[in-house]
Order: sequence, then C-alpha cells, then structure tokens
Amino acid sequence: MNYQIPDSAELVLSAAFLTFTLVCSMLFVKGIARMMGLRVGLLRAALCSFGGISVGGIVVGPMMLNEDANQTSVVLFFLGVVFIGIMLLLAISEVFAARSGGLITIGHSQYRRVRRTWRYSQITGILVRHGLGGFLSGRKGPTGSSQEALAVSARLAMEQAGVTFVKLGQVLSTRRDLFGPEVIAELSKLQDDVAPVPWQLIEPQLTGDLGLTVKEAFASFDTEPIASASIAQVYRATLHSGDEVVVKVRRPQIKQQVERDLDILKRLAATLERRAIWARRIGVRDLADGFADALREELDFRIEARNLATVAAAGGTRPGPVVLPKAYQQLSSERVLVMQFLDGSTIGRGSLAARGVDAERLARSLLHCLLRQILVDGVFHADPHPGNILLMSDDRLALIDYGSVGRIDTGLQTSLQHVLLAIDQRDPAALHDGLMDIMERTDEVDTDGLERSLGRFMARHLNPGVAPDAEMFTDLFRLVSQHGIALPREIAAVFRALATVEGTLTDLAPDFHIVEEAKAFASREFAALLAPESLKDAAGDELRAMLPTLRRIPRRIERITAALEHGRLSANIRLFADPRDRAVMSGYLGKALLTILSATTGIMSVMLLDSQSGPRLGVDIRLYQVFGYMLLVVSIVLMVRVLVGVFRKEE
Repeated sequence: MNYQIPDSAELVLSAAFLTFTLVCSMLFVKGIARMMGLRVGLLRAALCSFGGISVGGIVVGPMMLNEDANQTSVVLFFLGVVFIGIMLLLAISEVFAARSGGLITIGHSQYRRVRRTWRYSQITGILVRHGLGGFLSGRKGPTGSSQEALAVSARLAMEQAGVTFVKLGQVLSTRRDLFGPEVIAELSKLQDDVAPVPWQLIEPQLTGDLGLTVKEAFASFDTEPIASASIAQVYRATLHSGDEVVVKVRRPQIKQQVERDLDILKRLAATLERRAIWARRIGVRDLADGFADALREELDFRIEARNLATVAAAGGTRPGPVVLPKAYQQLSSERVLVMQFLDGSTIGRGSLAARGVDAERLARSLLHCLLRQILVDGVFHADPHPGNILLMSDDRLALIDYGSVGRIDTGLQTSLQHVLLAIDQRDPAALHDGLMDIMERTDEVDTDGLERSLGRFMARHLNPGVAPDAEMFTDLFRLVSQHGIALPREIAAVFRALATVEGTLTDLAPDFHIVEEAKAFASREFAALLAPESLKDAAGDELRAMLPTLRRIPRRIERITAALEHGRLSANIRLFADPRDRAVMSGYLGKALLTILSATTGIMSVMLLDSQSGPRLGVDIRLYQVFGYMLLVVSIVLMVRVLVGVFRKEE
C-alpha cells in the first residue's frame, strides 16, 4: 500500500533538512576557522559556507555528471575543493574585517566612505573656485606678492566650507608666527554667529540628556536663545533653588558633521605635508592634529565643566578682579552645560568710557590673571577674545566659555620662565637654551645660526632706548619657525592665548604697555620664587624626596667595592626583558616557522602526489597520493594562517 506524504509534511522535512545542513556546514566552517586561528560570527560562517559549497559545485559539477568518473574520487575531490574554498573565503573576509572592524560594518564603512568622498570633493571644489587649488598640489605656498588677495580667498573659502573650517580660520588668525599681518587681519573677520536652530529641535535633545522635562529641571526657561554659535546655543533659565543659570545646548547633528570634516582636514594636511616644503616646515599635520583635539574637546561639554573645575581648583577662583562661572555638574552632560549666570556685558571701549571704568586697571587685571594661569597654575583659558570676557555690574571682569583650555607641565613652565628671564637680561645664549628646551627639535636645526639670529633679534628689539612691543614675541616665534623648529601644541596654545589677549587688551586700552606689564608681573613672580624663604623651602622639599636614595648610597658603594676587590664585579644585561619585546619576537618567529613548515609540507605533498607506488586504494588512486592530498591540505592551512597573520590588524 502506497502512502502519500502531505505537502505540508514535505515542506517541514525539507526545511528541517536544510536547517540541519546549514548548521552542519556552519559548524564545519567554524572548525576550519579555529584551525586557521580565526574567530568568526554566524553570518560570516554562513556566507563562507555557502560560498565554499558554490565553488565546489561549479568546479566539480561537470565531473559529477560524467557517468564514467569514479564517484568516490569525485566526492573526495568535491570535499577538498569546498574545504580549500572555505579557507580562502575566510582569509579574504579576514582581510576586509581587519580593515573595517567586522563584516557587518563593511556596508556602513563604505557608506561613510562615499559620504566622505562627496564632502572631500565639495571642499576641494570650494578651494579651487577661490583660487586655492594650487596649495593641494604643493605648487604654491603661504608667501607671495598678493598676500591680501590670498587672505580674502582663504576667508571666503572657509566661510563657505562650514563650521569646522571657520573654527580653523579663527585659530589660524592667532598664529602670527606663521602668517603675515594681511592674512591675520582677514582671518580675524571670520564670525561664529549663525542662525539659531528652532526650539522644537533643541528641546528633545535637552530633555533627553537631562532625563527630565524642562519644567521638572527648571523653575523658568526662556526658549529664545541669548546667543547662537556654530556649535551651541545658549538659553537663560532659573533653577528651582532660585539660582539664575545659562543653559548651553549643542546643535543637533553637529558632531557628525565636524568629525567628517576633521577627517577630511587631516587628509588635506597629510597631502600638503607630503607635497609642499613650506607645509613640512610649519608642521601642518601637527597643526591639524592639535586643532582636531581642541575642537573635539569643545564639542564635549563634560570636558568644559571639568575645565571650569580644574581652573578654579588651580587658583582661578582666588579673590581678585577676574571671576569664573560655576558649572552645575549634576545637570550637565556631553551635549548640555548648565552654568551660573553672570550679570555682565561684553567689554568695549565705548561701554567702559560710558561707565567711567579705568580701562588700564581692567587690562592689567586680565593680563595678570592669564599670566598667572600660564606660569604658575599650569591651566589657562586658551581663547580670551572679547566675546568671552564680560564686564560685571560691580566693575569686575569675568572669563567665560572654557571649551578651550590649555595645559602645560612644570617643565615647560620652567622653560618659559627661563625664556622671559633671558629676554629681560638680553642674553642670546640663555634665550637659545630656553627655546631649545621648549621646542621640538628637528635634525636639520643649525644651532649656531639660530643663536646668531637670536642675537640680531635682541639687537633689534631690546637695545637701550627701544621700547619692546607685542610684535617682539611674534618675530621671535617666526624666527624659530624659519629655523625648522616646530612649536609644541602646549606652547602653541600659550602663544594663541597671548596673541588673542593682546588684541583684546589693545581694543580695551590702546595705550596699555603689554610687554612691560608682562615683564613686571614675571619679575614679581620670579622674585617670590627666588626669595631666600622660597629657595629654602624648595631645597628642603628636594632633600626630603632624595633622602631614601641617599640612605641607600653608602651600602651600595660598599657592595660595589667589595665585589671589585674580590673580582666578582660583573654587568648583567637581559635581552628582551620587556614582555612586549618577547611577544614581538615570538610573533616573528612563529610566522617564520609556519612559513617554513608550509613550504616543506607543500614540497612533500607534490612529491607524494607524483608517486605511482604504494598500495592501490581505488582504480586511479594510491595510498601515497592520499598522503599527498592530506599534506597539501596541511600546507594550504599553514600558508593561509601566515597570510592571515600578515594582514590582521595588530591589537
């Protein structure tokens, strides 16, 4: 009696068979991957399994249709092709996975690459339209007969390119050591004011970061921004405690745009440094890296909140005529910053005259505050332009916006102090030594030529009867740059802050002698450091730190002399004592050993496959040939492992 299986049952059995086959093939692929030293996911295993079986079917399919062929040999050959095909697909996928972070992310990576390419071509087109295309090929440099036209083209191109390049132009406008006055004046015109984003787009981001509704977090909130810049908008509000605050909210989607532009900017810098001598001389890539780090910090308002706390802890809140706002850490996040509201207005010569405020007193207070942060505290406001300085109702100054903060260690502080002392004493040799302690040296530096240039610099700016001005420091760092010495990022931040505050002080009090006031401040600070009490305290601190070492010196000298007397003094040098060195050498030796084994087994497999001796296992196959196939598989596995190790990204 015939029994007809229902259609539904056939579908169930077919699905079960396919599922079983897929699971078995994926386990087979995972086993091969483990043999190759790889870790693969389910999707990658399934794709490689399907690809290997497809390759086997294409290669062995015609042989299966041949009725005269030995089916056992055909099946073995099919399995061998599938095995080798899966290994090759795993190796190829590992190369792509190592470069893209995983097979699933390849599509996302390609999509980002397309967007980046489109943006790159857009920026390149902007540069070409404004006559700046020659910079990309290295044919042009920042010097020439038409500096003013070049500066205008650069400003217009940056304005059209967007927020990242506007910020870059603002930073470059403070680098008087790199560019002429025409370029500096034109780049200073770049403005950061943009049209505000509607409240309907800001509110979800604000409430999402706060975890509260606006009414729950604030007693009152004015939805009209009091300031709108390219990165954030600022609103005024009142907390339930009664404190008046300002709420800084990052513009939606701005981080993605900035990250894409920073990636393009770094590529442009790398291209320029590779093609142009002038770009290598001024360190374009380091400039781009420093700018990228600073802008990323400015995008994260948690960093700004920490900066405020750091500057305050280092001495920024000491009693004086310059105050800092307080950040409310519990209400702040990456995209939202809540700070104390300071009742004041941006400084200006007209407003100071109308209120009868002593402009020189305020300028002196601001300069001393910044110099103290740099030379004493080591943490300083890196962008003190007029928009970040408020004149309070009680005639004090307030420094706001700590998205950009510079930090220098005690070693750099000491070197800066040496530079200022050398300038005050008109000593070219001491100035040379202080600068070489600060700067990042290059192999091509002519130290004798640099010292002679410093002597001419002092003769021009520091002769008796010559009043030093702010241009002195600009000429000094331009001179250093011309001798091929790159400016470290920390010192570049100091120079940027001083150049920015120079313009601010000039607007505030035109007759204010910045250099003389800086020298007077440095003299007072250094006098305090060199006072007998300070020297005594410093010597005591150093002696206490060295006391444990000094106690051990007599015993160690006695051991050395005893060993020398008895002829037992020896030196013990341990090669590869660092585990990282041993790991590197082990990796190289392992790859070399796998390469030798792969070549050896490959040669042996060819010799066995060519052999016609040994017991016959089939019509046209012998035992030695089976051994040859096995060794060939082993050789291929070892070779693929070597290739995977070469292409795999080091962790």
